[in-house]
Amino acid sequence: MKRLVEFVDRHRVEVELVYLPPYHSTYNPIERCWGILEQHWNGARLSSVAQAPSWAGTMTWRTIRPLAREITTTYQRGVRLTKAAFRPVAERLIRSTTLPKWSLSIRPRAPVD
Repeated sequence: MKRLVEFVDRHRVEVELVYLPPYHSTYNPIERCWGILEQHWNGARLSSVAQAPSWAGTMTWRTIRPLAREITTTYQRGVRLTKAAFRPVAERLIRSTTLPKWSLSIRPRAPVD
């Protein structure tokens, strides 16, 4: 969440996060895209890691071809903030009044003159 708040402030955009309840992949468009990729793949054997992005790039979903590439950098995982460090981040999270567990917004800070 800390990185999302930083992103919102840096790019001056509002972000709304809507979490899907567990086991509701039918409502998640990326799951449909993965299903199309799986059908397109159709059990083809790839002889190298480099073939995977080029093969994935030949599928279409809703008339769009994906941009597929191998990412070789390590994604930083498991970063934790102390409760005190997270407090200012939590204050920026605007939870939905009707679905507080599943929906929240983050608005950019007002510019300082």
